[in-house]
Amino acid sequence: MSSNRLSFVISDDPPIRLDRAIARDVPEGAALSRTRLARLIAEGAVMVDGVTARDPKARVVAGALIDVTVEEAQESHILPEALPLDIVFEDADLIVVNKPAGMVVHPAPGSPSGTLVNALMHHCGDDLSGVGGMKRPGIVHRIDKDTSGLLVVAKSDAAHHGLAAQFAAHTVERYYRALVYGVPDANDPRLRGIKGASFEKGNVLKLTTQLARHKTDRQRQAVLFHGGRHAVTRARLVARYGTPEVLAQVECWLETGRTHQIRVHMAHAGHGLVGDPVYGGRRKLARGALSEAAAEAVATFNRQALHAAVLGFEHPISKEKLRFEAPLPDDFQALLDVLG
Repeated sequence: MSSNRLSFVISDDPPIRLDRAIARDVPEGAALSRTRLARLIAEGAVMVDGVTARDPKARVVAGALIDVTVEEAQESHILPEALPLDIVFEDADLIVVNKPAGMVVHPAPGSPSGTLVNALMHHCGDDLSGVGGMKRPGIVHRIDKDTSGLLVVAKSDAAHHGLAAQFAAHTVERYYRALVYGVPDANDPRLRGIKGASFEKGNVLKLTTQLARHKTDRQRQAVLFHGGRHAVTRARLVARYGTPEVLAQVECWLETGRTHQIRVHMAHAGHGLVGDPVYGGRRKLARGALSEAAAEAVATFNRQALHAAVLGFEHPISKEKLRFEAPLPDDFQALLDVLG
């Protein structure tokens, strides 16, 4: 297998740890993350002044000569599959897709095939230059199997590194459309009493909590206020449905991106998503609030009514500002149409 060797010198005032010093000074074009560099150190692919270094915590001084041997990307064990893809944008560095509801993003024990990654492996073919040392798409964020909408995927280490940094810094623009039970309105005194809920200008509901795996059901996320991971969701009322009003369409946007974040946050506020089998439940609506056809459509909607509608970010290579929008999928649009 062919390989490339990078050589560079540690500059002044380096971090104490070898992995941090290398991550700071490695040529930007190499696009090697600290995690990848730590793995290369463990594999014996890093030399300091001609001596192999295997401890990422080792001390390093300014002026040290670093040699890093990077093997050519290996073939992935994930099999390509000729599955349909709705491609919104693509260039040599990344691809933006509109994922349909029902498709898992990445292979897992319960979903070894038929995933977005399988489809991208087939579509991209030899265009994948390697992410983390493997020829595979770089997944920097995910949406749930039964959520539809926009995802950006890296085709190279450089793009993966740049996109991951933007997600970590919370600078990526992500807007979702959801249909929820009830109407989240600042005039509702009930919402004022929910811990973690507040309202901002423009009738924007802000939910601030910690999220962590549920203690007894590992498939669920739970709201916490001590421990867990910080999570912030905002939701703006778009439309109300029913007489009396029993449903609302909301636009949600993420300050953080945690597993099931919108679903669990809206349920915590008492406004679970229609069709959500985990957090939303099947609620009884006030008799006569909706037409018979609309009530039936709501009761039989077979997935969470959630769509990743807008995705905006800076291109990690060209630095161009990119913003994409995806219309509601047919099933979601048909549900709104019957609600009127």
